[in-house]
Amino acid sequence: MRVLQVMAGAQHGGAETFFERLVPALARAGLDQHVIIRRDPERTGRLRRAGVAPLELAFGGALDFLTPLLLGREIKRYNPNVVISWMNRATLKTPRGSFVHVARLGGYYDLKYYRDCDHLIGNTPDIVDYLVDKGWPAERAHYLPNFPDERIGTPIDRAEIATPNEAPLLLALGRLHENKGFDVLIRAMAHVPDAVLWIAGEGPLRSELRALAESEGVAERVRFLGWREDTGDLLATADLLICPSRHEPLGNVVLEGWVQGRPVVAAAAAGPSHLIEDGRTGLLVPIENADALGQAIQGLLADPQRQAELTSGGREAFANHYSEAHVVQLYLDFLDRVTAPVA
Repeated sequence: MRVLQVMAGAQHGGAETFFERLVPALARAGLDQHVIIRRDPERTGRLRRAGVAPLELAFGGALDFLTPLLLGREIKRYNPNVVISWMNRATLKTPRGSFVHVARLGGYYDLKYYRDCDHLIGNTPDIVDYLVDKGWPAERAHYLPNFPDERIGTPIDRAEIATPNEAPLLLALGRLHENKGFDVLIRAMAHVPDAVLWIAGEGPLRSELRALAESEGVAERVRFLGWREDTGDLLATADLLICPSRHEPLGNVVLEGWVQGRPVVAAAAAGPSHLIEDGRTGLLVPIENADALGQAIQGLLADPQRQAELTSGGREAFANHYSEAHVVQLYLDFLDRVTAPVA
């Protein structure tokens, strides 16, 4: 089995992060892979340190005719059984060939980009349902979940981020974008008067969110950390993980919270609603409801026993369904199925 993986995504993002996690995991499992990525020295360095040597191509816009040519040459040289292209650009640049073409989607993308594919992977059941609703054959739409980084983090010194040790600490992670609902969380801070909030991420709404924290009177308790690579350490430091997203296809941060043993409070977007069993593995609140979010957070901070129960439930859900070993085996089984001779 030879598998070529193609990633042309952005410097940061959930799909890109999982790509960097899955590729080395499959290599450790013994899969023969060739990896081609959009030029990104930092991503190349991380993959090389994980034992994978990628080839970098430009993956430019519509006038980039060289990338498909070079990609086609690599496909001919490597002769893969399967090509997995990640998201729109990589899929569009992948030429046709005598391989099984699989595209991996991380959202509700326009299927016009995937017409030449044989199979599509969605990382949530809701994405798979979307594909089928849009006319993609159900037998060629597949659910394969993500897995988080399983390394246990080391708590950092709160003083480095101007946070008292005795203050309840909330952590939210993600791109500073409207979909992530950080504005709702900032408004919810009025209901959690003693807590400090760390928001780790970067994006177009940074200035707007800072201004909102000022206008809501909570700026002295909100820290904007920027993009961070030490997610595990941040989670190990925090008391609760908060996922306030308006729109969240999966919610990788929920899985990361479970690994680090942190209770999770999330808005009931599609991804967290699929992952979380409300009251057992986390708490779900209505989307865009700052009052409900704040009250759920405050109630959980006041109830250590419930925190412990949610932590235990989250760890159990992770071990049963989202561990690296479990998900890697799902991928290997999937690759066997799509390359099996037709009877």
